[in-house]
Amino acid sequence: MSVSNTALTPLSFLERSARVFPNKTAVVYGKRRLTYRELAAQATAMAHAMRAGGIQPGDRVAYLMPNLPEMLVAQFAVPLAGGVLVSVNTRLSDEEIAYILNHSGAKVLVTDSAFLPQVASALHNVPAITEVVVFEDSEAEETADPEAVALAGARLVRYDDFTLRGSSDPLEWAVEDELAPISINYTSGTTGKPKGVVYTHRGAYLNCFGEIVHSSFDQDSVYLWTLPMFHCNGWCTQWALTGIGGTHVCLREVRGDVIWELIQEHRVTHLNGAPTVVTTIMNAPQAAKLDYSLLITTAGAPPSPTTILQMEQMGFQIVHVYGLTESYGPYSVCQSQPGWSALEPQERATLQARQGVSMVQAERVRVVDEKMKDVPADSLTMGEIVLRGNNVMAGYYRDPQGTADAFSGGWFHTGDLGVMHPDGYVELRDRAKDVVISGGENISTVEVEQALMSHPAVLEVAVIGVPDEKWGERPKAFVVLKDGFLVEESELIDHVRVKIARYKAPRNVDFLVELPKTSTGKIQKFALRDREWASKTHRVQG
Repeated sequence: MSVSNTALTPLSFLERSARVFPNKTAVVYGKRRLTYRELAAQATAMAHAMRAGGIQPGDRVAYLMPNLPEMLVAQFAVPLAGGVLVSVNTRLSDEEIAYILNHSGAKVLVTDSAFLPQVASALHNVPAITEVVVFEDSEAEETADPEAVALAGARLVRYDDFTLRGSSDPLEWAVEDELAPISINYTSGTTGKPKGVVYTHRGAYLNCFGEIVHSSFDQDSVYLWTLPMFHCNGWCTQWALTGIGGTHVCLREVRGDVIWELIQEHRVTHLNGAPTVVTTIMNAPQAAKLDYSLLITTAGAPPSPTTILQMEQMGFQIVHVYGLTESYGPYSVCQSQPGWSALEPQERATLQARQGVSMVQAERVRVVDEKMKDVPADSLTMGEIVLRGNNVMAGYYRDPQGTADAFSGGWFHTGDLGVMHPDGYVELRDRAKDVVISGGENISTVEVEQALMSHPAVLEVAVIGVPDEKWGERPKAFVVLKDGFLVEESELIDHVRVKIARYKAPRNVDFLVELPKTSTGKIQKFALRDREWASKTHRVQG
């Protein structure tokens, strides 16, 4: 630190809010309330306890926990102790949990008691974990008795007892090196083992300003935690909202009825989530038109123009962003333009469904060909979306080759294919692995999905390429219908043929009760693809 330079860290956000808004409600969960002073005190106590337990600078601390206040505390407590937070996806298998704990080298695991059976199973293969800190949620409907679970050599400590270990002395909300890791977030591992994405204090700090600006957070914001905090550190929202002095409404489980209850009770102003989470909210029996504007920041898959229009009619304001785990969550935003409000609703919604331009804290988004040259801004020529700058990960943890491959040519390769429009806005067309190559023609599954979503009976849809003897592969649709609707396969196919080129329409539609999804609401196309290609030795590649 010098007079004119201080290392950037999100830790400074809680220090400031505890000082500026000490008595303001920072956290709401069931009957519990925490002020900013209390939130800072809990983070300090936990940091002291970790240090007393042997956590040294750079040591990894794992959390397996839903969106509870204790998970919010962890975002500050672990780095305050000098550690690196490893947030584990709560829906992973025992084997996947064990892999992440081993790969990260975590020394301590903090978990909710409901996950103790999975933890007990996973720890048989994780010798480095010697202590498991268990939180018992009084608001939970179901839990597990900590005393009835054997933890394979690890000692169980109750959360409240653990936090009493350390000193109550103040700690400095600062770091010496802003490029030091603050967290490691593991990817979903759909194409191999999960990769540990390293976030730095600097990158997280700067990303927070993009969240504050583009999601319009202020001290009166009431944010509902529908997005898992284990996913990209909640897109850095836990740090951003704390920095601006808003209120966090914690949520143990994403359920439509509970979400609407909390929206109405607390007049929630903001929430984040994938389009499938938005669909859950809009189609819940309790759904009703709002008498105020609630801003939803959505990403994970391009929302269809139909979904955007439905949400607006119910009183939701939409901010569409794009990013990856490797970019701290959102990197680009479909920045609204002054003239869009005068457009016809369908035309405006189509513009809003694009991935847009870089956020204020990020460098520009490029769409490039195989030689790393920018594709023409003609809305037609597809290329790979590449990123770089402060909001790109430091690299993959313990994977130098994977990092080098991802950073080839001096840019991060997303693996996403898109086009550049004449106005400089990027539009995602597909994941490279999801594009259907039929008879030499590239078919964007996103385009087909949006055509299907415009049918009034369709609730959710996924389109993949399936084997075809003549064309190599062809698109096939998997559809979930809205309650009370019944529609024939032929009607949906004909509907698509009117909306887009006939050759892009699926030849078959399977009707499902639900689509396979990740814990963050992303549709798992690989699960559908694996089933359809099971009889083939490999998928046809273009």
